[in-house]
Amino acid sequence: MTDNLRRNRPADGLLIAVLCLGGLLAALMQSLVVPIVGQLPDLLNTSTDNASWVVTSTLLASSVAMPIAGRLGDMYGKRLVLLTSLLSLIGGSLICALSHTLLLTVVGRSFQGFAMGLVPVGISLMRDELHARKIPGAVALMSAMLGVGGAIGIPFGAYISEHFDYHTLFWFSLALGVVTLGLVYVVVPESPNLHPGEFDVVGTLGLSVGLVSVLLSITKGQSWGWGSAATIGCAAGGVLVLIAWGFWEIRTREPLVDLRISSRRPILLTNIASIMVGFAMFSLMLTMPQMLQIPEVTGFGLGRTMLDAGLWMVPGGLVMMALSPISALLTKRIGARLTLAIGAAMSAAGYFALLGLTDATWKMSIGSIIVFGGVGVAYSAMPALIMANVPDTESAAANGLNSLMRSVGTAIASAVMATILTRYTLTLLAGTPHETVLPSEDAFTTGFVIAGVVAAVAAVVALMIPRTRAVPEREQEPTSPADRENREAGARTA
Repeated sequence: MTDNLRRNRPADGLLIAVLCLGGLLAALMQSLVVPIVGQLPDLLNTSTDNASWVVTSTLLASSVAMPIAGRLGDMYGKRLVLLTSLLSLIGGSLICALSHTLLLTVVGRSFQGFAMGLVPVGISLMRDELHARKIPGAVALMSAMLGVGGAIGIPFGAYISEHFDYHTLFWFSLALGVVTLGLVYVVVPESPNLHPGEFDVVGTLGLSVGLVSVLLSITKGQSWGWGSAATIGCAAGGVLVLIAWGFWEIRTREPLVDLRISSRRPILLTNIASIMVGFAMFSLMLTMPQMLQIPEVTGFGLGRTMLDAGLWMVPGGLVMMALSPISALLTKRIGARLTLAIGAAMSAAGYFALLGLTDATWKMSIGSIIVFGGVGVAYSAMPALIMANVPDTESAAANGLNSLMRSVGTAIASAVMATILTRYTLTLLAGTPHETVLPSEDAFTTGFVIAGVVAAVAAVVALMIPRTRAVPEREQEPTSPADRENREAGARTA
């Protein structure tokens, strides 16, 4: 038995719980401040446009962090990257908790965004450490944490903003980060699957600059103006940098992202579908709370408070978690390809159902449960498709790229939905000091239709992914320490 097999291993259930807690915490950072966005200009003494950087900075940082964290995990150890990501989250939370200025808050939020690397690295570590039969369920649960974190973050942030100083949000994330750091340090072993080599500094800088530029043009295009020099310059410059980055990655010996593997049809189509499913998930998180808060006097609004609107989003996130074992079973029985297609189609059906469910809060909640349930099923299938088509030494980097594609989808959704909600509007109390401009019913209908169509296209893309031949269990080579240990024990007994 090798040294790696002699080490003390935690129980699989405990390992899964700790890794999923890390994923939940990372996802929570994405939505934690969403309910207080409207208050940030006053809280930080800045303009509305500048205050939006508190959210944008986290999105940009998380997008850059995921592929880089994945590669570092493959090279230097996944446990080390998990601990470093949590330290970044703790440091960022402390900066935000002590800050009263925009600049320091944006810096802290950026450090919080770097924690998103916990998700792809955690998924890859599950592949390395767990028994093969437990991997699908564990990966499905980790994927569900993305939705659960987002759903919980909105009502929690709303409650804090209504009853406490907003800095409490960051003290809470700091405390949860410290607890998670301790659990990871004690429970999570280091993966034996390492691929030492030279870190691709040039590739990292190229990807970071290109990604930030493109995503910046998407997330800020609405406020800058889609035809402005800043928006066009960021978009064009980012695309050119990413093209140059692609040429570099193909030619370098130790690339940050192996584009030859990533361009294979199964991985390429999975990543395209990931963008669309990410779009579908975030579109609902942007539109439904706003529609619930529209005053009833408009004839279509439901007049809920910010806290109530957030709480009605929670069931959808919990259903994502509840469906994780079913998602894993589907992946095992019919394959990840069809599971992804079913999840995307389910989300599309939820959006189209919402068109007739907007007259009551509980009806809209049912629609959101269908959408989020479908997203959860689809999210659980994506890492399985990725890991089935990449070698062990590339699994964290490949999952990092896939997670990045989901973030690209959320960024596009943010831009598209913001454009729609500001294009179709109505005015209450026109000509009075209390004049208010709100999104119209057509804005929400258009948003639901677009998101439903995107989810339906994702289902079609999933069906285009080539089938992967299932390997009988007796032919499978155990890859995790637990599987190898069981095999060696069986051999000694025989």
